[in-house]
Amino acid sequence: MADYKTILTERKGDVLVITLNRPDRLNAASLDMAEELTDALYNLDGARAVLITGAGRAFCSGADLQGRGDRPVTGSGDAAHRSLMLHYNPALTQIMRLDVPVVTAVNGAAAGVGCSLGLSGDFVLAGKSAYFLQAFVNIGLVPDGGSTWLLAKAIGRARATRMMMLGEKIGADQAEQWGMIYKSVDDAALMDEALALAARLAAGPTVALATMRHNIMTALDGSFEQVLRAEAEGQRRAAGTADAREGTLAFLQKRKAEFKGK
Repeated sequence: MADYKTILTERKGDVLVITLNRPDRLNAASLDMAEELTDALYNLDGARAVLITGAGRAFCSGADLQGRGDRPVTGSGDAAHRSLMLHYNPALTQIMRLDVPVVTAVNGAAAGVGCSLGLSGDFVLAGKSAYFLQAFVNIGLVPDGGSTWLLAKAIGRARATRMMMLGEKIGADQAEQWGMIYKSVDDAALMDEALALAARLAAGPTVALATMRHNIMTALDGSFEQVLRAEAEGQRRAAGTADAREGTLAFLQKRKAEFKGK
């Protein structure tokens, strides 16, 4: 795996585990971290699922406004705009465009752009002590990194407005109740459960799973007709795979399918 300064990457079977690794800064996302995350997600080298988590006692405390040892976000509104357009937004876009499932294991704080990263997974697991926070209002700024879209789609206008305009922390249990995340789990069990889920997804029919995640994105913004067309096109791709043939054969033979991701 590549040698990065701000993240760690490790293959565990068919799962690529990416760990945000600036624990002394509560994994505050510097420009370097955003670039390295994008790079790590660019070539999965055969991985069939991705798991993203944070080192230490936080998932990600937001964009690094101070910085130590690598580039922070500083300066004017133009500088913030540039940082988003050239660094943070490409990382979030890369996650959304992946052709494999993504699991996020949120430990501790997921604030600002860290909230966006935490909620970017197809499955979001959070430790009981974790929380999600949009505190931009406290410093006269607005949510970014896709948070507005992610929150409004996941929990609706009223709750998204509450989080963003009041700057309230939302704990893991409440996030699960709201439907913001997949599951709230005991802190000690977080990584084991997240890795088990990622491994289960990695053992699935990769082309079909990729098509599902893209079709869900289409459904969030598209019309019914657009979704029907996307489903039909996706079904054509999936039906031509070896995994689909294996799945059908396994069904007829009354056995568990062994998918290869092809």
